[in-house]
Amino acid sequence: MIKYIRTRKEWLILLIRVYHGMEISAAVCWKVGEGVKVEEIQVDPPKATEVRLKMLCSSICHTDISSIQGSPMFNFYPLALGHEGVGVVETVGDEVKNVKEGDTVIPTYIEECQECENCISGKSNLCMTCPVRLTGLMPDNTSRMSCRGQRLYHPSSCATWSEYTVIDAKLLVKVDPSIDPAHASFISCGFSTGYGAAWKEAKVESGSSVAVFGLGAVGLGVISGAKMLGATKIIGIDINDMKREKGEAFGMTRFINPNNSDKSSSALVKELSGGMGVDYSFECTGVDPLLTESLEATKVGSGKTIILGLGNEPYVSLGLFTIAFGRTLKGSMFGGLKPKSDLPLIADKCINQEFPLQELFTHEVQLTDIEQAFELLKQPNCVKVVIKI
Repeated sequence: MIKYIRTRKEWLILLIRVYHGMEISAAVCWKVGEGVKVEEIQVDPPKATEVRLKMLCSSICHTDISSIQGSPMFNFYPLALGHEGVGVVETVGDEVKNVKEGDTVIPTYIEECQECENCISGKSNLCMTCPVRLTGLMPDNTSRMSCRGQRLYHPSSCATWSEYTVIDAKLLVKVDPSIDPAHASFISCGFSTGYGAAWKEAKVESGSSVAVFGLGAVGLGVISGAKMLGATKIIGIDINDMKREKGEAFGMTRFINPNNSDKSSSALVKELSGGMGVDYSFECTGVDPLLTESLEATKVGSGKTIILGLGNEPYVSLGLFTIAFGRTLKGSMFGGLKPKSDLPLIADKCINQEFPLQELFTHEVQLTDIEQAFELLKQPNCVKVVIKI
């Protein structure tokens, strides 16, 4: 149970912070290849439509690693990192109506106005009124964070590897405070992206076959979604044999390690699917050659591939004849989920323990030890590193 009760001293501190900002600790990357350092930064008060959060817990997503390495989507520095997490509302702007002080919330990077063409039609989760921002700044093109006199950017709607952060209130989803903070962090991006991709993007059918390339949090989310929708053959592909047990915990029926064979991944998938390939394939790694492999693993004429993994290159190669034979390739942001409509449903499933999310929680570090987290990610038994704040 997440509780946040103020003492008189905390109220006095809050009044000072509301008007003057605060000095807090956050993880910062100053330039490509320099790694991450915990710095003392300044966090300003929220503006009228914004909220300042006291972060409780965060976790590491592959997008964060790409940001440090110089992702074409987030190529601006210095960068205050993190986008997965859960927090408690500490201060609200004058015009904020959807959340109040003390609410437990999950930050998102996709808005849902519920009025634009995309929101109403159900054809896409990408709101046209408030498109996904890739500027590293708030909607007014300014930042609420600074360090050593320099403005800090953030890779998504806010920076969650921080004791406090500021975000536009429209990008918050309120959740039951009884939710496990680590699990809330997992569903704020990675796991939900995979789950939504099976549910909302592919619309996996009962009795169908599925291949999942990469069994990190996103891939395991795909497996969970495919199982929920009734897929009878769910094939997981990963070069780490330790991922077999994780995949099976979420519903995987067969496992392939391509390093154990001279054959291609797509050929191995076809061997397990009657030689024809699967109905749906999900590429969750961002590894360039696996895009063609994931397409080739699906059925001629009807196979559908959803791309979820993003690498560091803005362009990738693609086998022309692979897609020319009637297969479909679809991109996806946040697995096609709409934050206000869909994320609360996933949060409720977490609270009801419908997902074995404890299988994702393999390591934990304090914010002050954030550099250690990147060493842990190299361990074969690591799935998700939780950052306690």
